Amino acid sequence: MLLEMAVAEDPSIESQIERILHSEELRGSEVLRRLLRFLADKSASGEADDLKEYIVAIDGLGKPATYDPRYNSAVRIQVGRLRQKLADYYRAEGLDDPIVIDLPKGRFKLKFTYRSVPGTASAPVETSPYAASQAPAETVPDRQKRSLRETITDLRIAIPVIAAVAIALALGVTAWTKSSSANSISSAYPAGWDSDMEDLWRPFIETKRPLILAIEDPLFAELNGTTETYFRDRTLNNWNDIASSPTVAALRNVLKSSAIQPSRHFTSFGEVDASFMIAKLLGPREQSLSVVRTSDFPLRLLSDNNVLFVGVENLFFNDETQAMPIEVELQPVREGIRNLHPAAGEPPLFVDQYSTAPSEEGTAYALVTHLPGPLRDSDVESFTSSRSAGYVGAVKAFTDPVFVHSLVGHLKQLDGGRMPRYYQVLLRVRFEKEMPTEITYVLARELH
Repeated sequence: MLLEMAVAEDPSIESQIERILHSEELRGSEVLRRLLRFLADKSASGEADDLKEYIVAIDGLGKPATYDPRYNSAVRIQVGRLRQKLADYYRAEGLDDPIVIDLPKGRFKLKFTYRSVPGTASAPVETSPYAASQAPAETVPDRQKRSLRETITDLRIAIPVIAAVAIALALGVTAWTKSSSANSISSAYPAGWDSDMEDLWRPFIETKRPLILAIEDPLFAELNGTTETYFRDRTLNNWNDIASSPTVAALRNVLKSSAIQPSRHFTSFGEVDASFMIAKLLGPREQSLSVVRTSDFPLRLLSDNNVLFVGVENLFFNDETQAMPIEVELQPVREGIRNLHPAAGEPPLFVDQYSTAPSEEGTAYALVTHLPGPLRDSDVESFTSSRSAGYVGAVKAFTDPVFVHSLVGHLKQLDGGRMPRYYQVLLRVRFEKEMPTEITYVLARELH
């Protein structure tokens, strides 16, 4: 194998690959181990630059020949997971390893970097697997000359930086003095915001990624031959189920309708209410905010955008997105919220209890889930419940400064006083006439 030829010149490359393959980070994932070995072979042979996604899927992941990159994102997801696992490995087990292996974004070629020898100031050198494992010895006079050059370079950089800081401080003092004299010192945050609100929404406002708000547009059956007659069953959310439904067949027979067709022309007041609250909160902070219907939402957008989802039929818990890089602890089901790993004293299922029309009142559980996108470089957050009052209540909780203060306190307890990067929050929402009347925090889980 060509990789063996590279190892013959530099066995430390192969040793480093084997060390990672048998690390704790990859020990439990045969898929990622196979992918790393495949990319290492191709990088060593010089073929990695010419790799296509289809070849990686077939030869690197063992996908069938019918794999189509246009409709399947398995390669991008697994490559993103491997990139993250490599980063995690070098933050812990590989902290002192002499060779760093990385997988740059947008590439299938591994990057091999030698770390500096302790006691020298030389920068890491990127090499190919064929390069020698150590640089030539550096003499003391050479090091002294280079140290002097680095000192001069550092001063050239530091002087304008210091000057800029001094100017900024001067301007800041001047502005503060003018503001104080006018008794109008401005707040550090916009109206309605504080440090807790900033912590909760930071992933969506401190980024250049566009933000998409996806709202549910439920599936109806429009009966042809009738005057604007539509049928909606909350348990039927794809067209095949509606077409084969005995209830729909009986309704068609009664109305003498020979054909039916799908319709997504309606949404509930809950989606409108929740969208308004989110837009009102984030509009002043996020200029690239757009709204789409979930039926028009291609899954590839999860990798290129930050996404907020509101609705009953949760896009981020369906079969197509089970390859998300983090496993959830709580899962929405028709009866309420399933607790996949109950702690002591917790039920395996948080059951909704409510009455439907005409009273429309009771209690529904709402789940807020914050996940990374498939490649871990975007953020996805969903507000879901079996009732619109539930997810409207969850959005109210996440946009109300008083509730947010308490919520952030609970979340920071999960991670030693720091805000967890990814999490799930379970809320209990009491409602009347489908409007939230009381919102209660139940529990939260940090996701890894």
